[in-house]
Amino acid sequence: MRNAEFDREKVLRSAMTAFMNKGYGKTSMQDLKQATGLHPGSIYCAFENKRGLLLAALEQYKLDRSAEFQGFFSGQGTTLTALKAYLDNIVKECQSCDAAQACLLTKALNELAEQDEEVHGIITANLADWQQAITEVFEQAIENSEIAASRKADERARFLMMGIYGLRTFAHTHPEADTLKQLADQLYQDVCRA
Repeated sequence: MRNAEFDREKVLRSAMTAFMNKGYGKTSMQDLKQATGLHPGSIYCAFENKRGLLLAALEQYKLDRSAEFQGFFSGQGTTLTALKAYLDNIVKECQSCDAAQACLLTKALNELAEQDEEVHGIITANLADWQQAITEVFEQAIENSEIAASRKADERARFLMMGIYGLRTFAHTHPEADTLKQLADQLYQDVCRA
C-alpha cells in the first residue's frame, strides 16, 4: 500500500476547524473528508481513525499556538506591551465567531476529558505548557521591573489563564466588541497590579 501524499499541516488545521465547528462527537468522517480533502481511507491510513486525527490535530494546535505566542514576545518593546497585544488578539479571536479562532484545547477538554484519559493527558500537558510560558512572561516582566514582585509570576499566570478561559466562554453569549475589550482591559490591569 502506498502512502498518500498531502500537506500534513494543512490537513491537520482543516481537521481542527472541523472539530471546533461541531465538536469531536458530531464530526463525521464525511465532515472530515470535506474539510481535509482526504478520503476516509486516506485518513485511516495516515491517522488510523478519527481519534488519531484528533490527537495529531491537538499536537499541531499546540505547535501553532506556541509559535503564535512566542511571536508576541519575541519582538521589540516591553513584556507588558506584548502581553497587552496578546490579550487584544484573543479578543479579536472571540469576536470573529470563526471556529478556526476557537480554542481546540478547551473544546476537546469539555467534550472528551472524562471519556478519554489519553486525550485528557495531552490537553492537560498542553495547558500546563501554556501556563509555564505565561509564567515566564511574568518572570521577565518582574525581572525588567515592569511589574512589582509582590505577587508571584505563577499566581499572575494562573489568574490570567482563568480570565482567558472566562473571556472565551463569555464571548459565546456576549460577542459585543466593546464589552469583550473592556473585560480584557480589566483583566490586563488586574493581572499587572501590585
